[in-house]
Amino acid sequence: MDPVPALKEPLQRPLKSVLGPATAKVMAEHLGLHTVGDLLHHYPRRYEERGQLTHLADLPMDEHVTVVAQVADARLHSFASAKTPRGKGQRLEVTITDGSGRLQLVFFGSGVHKPHKDLLPGTRAMFSGKVSVFNRRLQLAHPAYELLRADTEESVESWAGALIPLYPATARLESWKIGKAIQTVLPDARDAVDPLPESLREGRGLVSLPEALLKIHRPQTKADIADARARLKWDEAFVLQVALARRWHADALLPAVPRRPAPDGLLSAFDARLPFTLTEGQQKVSKEIFDDLATDHPMHRLLQGEVGSGKTLVALRAMLAVVDAGGQAALLAPTEVLAQQHHRSVVEMMGDLAEGGMLGGSEQATKVVLLTGSMGVPARRQALLDLVTGEAGIVIGTHALIEDKVQFHDLGLVVVDEQHRFGVEQRDALRGKGKQPPHLLVMTATPIPRTVAMTVFGDLETSVLDQLPAGRSPIATHVVPAADKPHFLARAWERVREEVANGHQAYVVCPRIGDDGDEPDAPKKAGRQESAQDEAEKRPPLAVLEVAEQLAKGPLSGLSVEVLHGRMHPDDKDAVMRRFTAGDTDVLVATTVIEVGVNVPNATAMVIMDADRFGVSQLHQLRGRVGRGSAPGLCLLVSEMPEASAARQRLTAVATTLDGFELSRIDLEQRREGDVLGQAQSGARTSLRVLAVIEDEEVIAEARQEAVALVAADPELSGCPGLRTALDALLDEEREQYLEKG
Repeated sequence: MDPVPALKEPLQRPLKSVLGPATAKVMAEHLGLHTVGDLLHHYPRRYEERGQLTHLADLPMDEHVTVVAQVADARLHSFASAKTPRGKGQRLEVTITDGSGRLQLVFFGSGVHKPHKDLLPGTRAMFSGKVSVFNRRLQLAHPAYELLRADTEESVESWAGALIPLYPATARLESWKIGKAIQTVLPDARDAVDPLPESLREGRGLVSLPEALLKIHRPQTKADIADARARLKWDEAFVLQVALARRWHADALLPAVPRRPAPDGLLSAFDARLPFTLTEGQQKVSKEIFDDLATDHPMHRLLQGEVGSGKTLVALRAMLAVVDAGGQAALLAPTEVLAQQHHRSVVEMMGDLAEGGMLGGSEQATKVVLLTGSMGVPARRQALLDLVTGEAGIVIGTHALIEDKVQFHDLGLVVVDEQHRFGVEQRDALRGKGKQPPHLLVMTATPIPRTVAMTVFGDLETSVLDQLPAGRSPIATHVVPAADKPHFLARAWERVREEVANGHQAYVVCPRIGDDGDEPDAPKKAGRQESAQDEAEKRPPLAVLEVAEQLAKGPLSGLSVEVLHGRMHPDDKDAVMRRFTAGDTDVLVATTVIEVGVNVPNATAMVIMDADRFGVSQLHQLRGRVGRGSAPGLCLLVSEMPEASAARQRLTAVATTLDGFELSRIDLEQRREGDVLGQAQSGARTSLRVLAVIEDEEVIAEARQEAVALVAADPELSGCPGLRTALDALLDEEREQYLEKG
């Protein structure tokens, strides 16, 4: 129990007690706001200046918008219809302008009377509604509006100051209604508990939290907004970094068995047989890992590296070091295909060193076993026996490793491949199988910008492999615009045939499997105006089964074409991969099941269909499956999206750089910050509202430094009750588990 309890948060009052049940219900359902504190932390998205006109020229179709503009013209029309045969139907058409463009507002029927009185030419107002098209002109039908006059007491009170805050809003709750609700609770901001220690706040010249909340919602000047945002960014960065620093500090106090490799053991024998020298990067990262393994508290290290940088080799050497020291190592893979691939490549790399207890096995050899959910009973029983007796030094498997029945003799190291694909409980369950907490190495082939590593993996030390081993070939990447230039696609299939004729193989990747009840891998995008882009978006993503059939009968007829996807029986998947690896199959048509870990050096070409349906980092991962041998790799990104679209620009970015770190920045800039925090795994709403993990690198780095120093000096935070309150709010039960078990 902590010596000083957290301060009671005075902003926990439910909104329904302040705003009334109807408004509170809409806020809870549509914006996730439940308390006064939630509402005060719902910050403006941007601000309008009274003297400045907004841009109507580039309004997005089908989206809910808020604009500030002036009425240029208002006309009331009468018309006859089936409902009003005597010509008594009324339609009010109002044209508004902001200097950059014009927009038509339309009101019908009984809804015309109030706007007809209010919206006179020259009147300025905020308008909110969904943008649609009628007679080829943009319009808002029945928009909500708020007049911007300074001649009534209410307006002066509501819109005091030169800057009008515009809030993230929904169709059910316009920006100004949120603004009015915030006006109601703004006096409560004075009672906000400040999480930042006073010395830190003063040392960095930051305003207090109450002042920051007042300035973000009611700025008098742009400097007020800058002050408020600088302070609120620090809150978000610092509280999160303290949570991670406490986790790291607690882990450092846990006991672990030091694992030092024997001087002439398994690792030395393995290194002596390597047909190449380790890269400088591999040597450096291996040293960091071995230093961690030799300590008496658990290693918590993130190993991130470029596609093909040799992470598996580095991880295998760490596993061999642990086996040398009398322990066992487990490699956890996210899919059966990947687990089988890892098992094959590890056994291949080790040769007779993987034949422990077998005739012909080396003296230093150990046993390497595979454990997956689909194994037959006899094989599974033998694998479990090898683990519990310690006969198997290395086990490679899927989540089947986590089951209660799986017992280890002495689990010393857990290697988790592609960490983001595992749930918290899965990783934790495996870590709990050691007599003492095992060392943990997390691998990811998705390069992570430094700030994200600090924000998401702040409780892990980070090692980076950014050198490609000698002999790896360059990969040429090109965009194939299938809609604009269909002959380019025909040429793509010719290129595949040429690669096969030269003795090589190819992958064709599709977003979807294509059997009954199949769901696309990529989410559907929001609708837009009918256009080439709209047509491409509306069409279901291309499917493996359909594409394979068309290719085998058409442009790739005569070649050996096979399919691979996640819904195949594991034995069939393994058989397909074995044939492809052996070179018996020319072309493998697959889903993203081949995205990571699959290693077939003879595969030199990849065609990615509907490439715009994949994320930037995913495309980079997929591309990394080719060019793994001595022949150069070719990756063709096929898309029907028009050249000017954001999707095509994304593909061009992938085509123009092989730098995974650069691509991960682009990827991150296009995603919500909540995705970065592993929101799907933590189950909690993202805590980042003003902090942008890419732009605010300096704030995050400084916050981390301050957090580590504070936690080292006062692990219980007994001198910072306000910070304890903020931590409690951040770390609800699920997020606490997420941070603890990461």
